[in-house]
Amino acid sequence: MNARGTLSSPSSRDPRRQPAKQHQAMRHTASGAYSPRRTDAGTPTQNRNREMQLMPESLTRAHIHSRLQEAESERRALRVVNARRLQRRAERASLRARRAIAMAVMQ
Repeated sequence: MNARGTLSSPSSRDPRRQPAKQHQAMRHTASGAYSPRRTDAGTPTQNRNREMQLMPESLTRAHIHSRLQEAESERRALRVVNARRLQRRAERASLRARRAIAMAVMQ
């Protein structure tokens, strides 16, 4: 391939044709010493990459949140069903008690 440009600055703007950049935590200075490399933390590319990396986490959080809401609504429905069942049982017991009192008064 006869592409113009150098390894450090390729002439192609196609991201697939650009060489992979190596991550270096330290850089060599003119005095021969190593100093920490400055990174641009506020660049949109880094923000996008961070958002892309956090996507599975946020999807998992949303999924867990929806599952928790579903479980809570099921618990509420079960409580309502149990409350209605207990209410019917209490009403039947009340009727039995009234009948028993009525039978006791009649004799």
